[in-house]
Amino acid sequence: MSRTAEKRTEPGTPPLYEVIYAVLREHILDGSFAPGLVLGAAGVARAFNSSRVPAAAALQRLRQEGLLRDFNGRGYLTGEAGVEPLRLDLGEAGLRLPPEVAGTLRVRNRRERIYPAVEHVIARALPYGRFQVNESALAEYHDVSRTVAHEVLTRLERTGLVTQDLNQRWYAGPLSEEGLRDHFEMRCLLEPIALGQVMDSIAGNEVEERRDRAEKAAKTRPTLERIERLERDLHIDIVLRCRNQQLRETIRRSQLVIVAIHHAFDLYRDQAVISLMVAEHIDILGHVLAGRREKAMRALEAHLTRSLSQNIETVRKLGPMPEENRLPYLTPAPG
Repeated sequence: MSRTAEKRTEPGTPPLYEVIYAVLREHILDGSFAPGLVLGAAGVARAFNSSRVPAAAALQRLRQEGLLRDFNGRGYLTGEAGVEPLRLDLGEAGLRLPPEVAGTLRVRNRRERIYPAVEHVIARALPYGRFQVNESALAEYHDVSRTVAHEVLTRLERTGLVTQDLNQRWYAGPLSEEGLRDHFEMRCLLEPIALGQVMDSIAGNEVEERRDRAEKAAKTRPTLERIERLERDLHIDIVLRCRNQQLRETIRRSQLVIVAIHHAFDLYRDQAVISLMVAEHIDILGHVLAGRREKAMRALEAHLTRSLSQNIETVRKLGPMPEENRLPYLTPAPG
């Protein structure tokens, strides 16, 4: 998604990464941040009460403008080369949030607080058919205003998870086999490119930690939580760290079907299939750790290509939606 599109979908409200970028840029230029201050996505996200994605995007933009320096894959540094790294909480380092920014963040935080949960519930419902998403019931369920509920659904519309008909009603699903194939084709084409972009910047200890987690998972009983963690380790925490924003957005939209597939895995667990998936993750992360870019990219493409037919078979086994997945704002719809 382009920056222009982001601005157009929420009139008067800049994208969150631009808010973070503008505040950090001002602090760097006016000298509020001491030279050598370490800035990482996790710390910035914590200071702005946001996710790591907009924080990382803001830091990358500041780096591109020459206002930050790389810190050996462990974030960025302010100031000129030769200054000792300074590790401080951003509040201790002098971060000030202007009142208008603080107010904007409070509104955003209500939206951000419920968005992941709503996204997860709707994505999980897609293989079970078509559903109407009731905006008023969504607002009541999450104890937010209808305005916030509407903004959440508008954001979901941009990802393709929901659509709005001529009568302003919201619908989700169904996820067809053709749709599943389309999403995996996009991932097969784009995720290896994104992985190739990331390999020069990701710290080796991060990759090693994720590979170790996959190796431990290979020796333990698979659970939905473990599967989701392994998928997040590779396909989100590493792949979505690529520098190309439009590439990240496109991949992210096609990755949303993972949620539905993971739930199906939990219902129809096939130890051999899951063991193969884990082994492939270990192989890919091993190539990344060793700096074998082409082999890592080819291994990721092969992993995604093989996963398609297996995931189609998993979805075919699904029966009716489990009762625990039926929330008050989702009702079955014809079509």
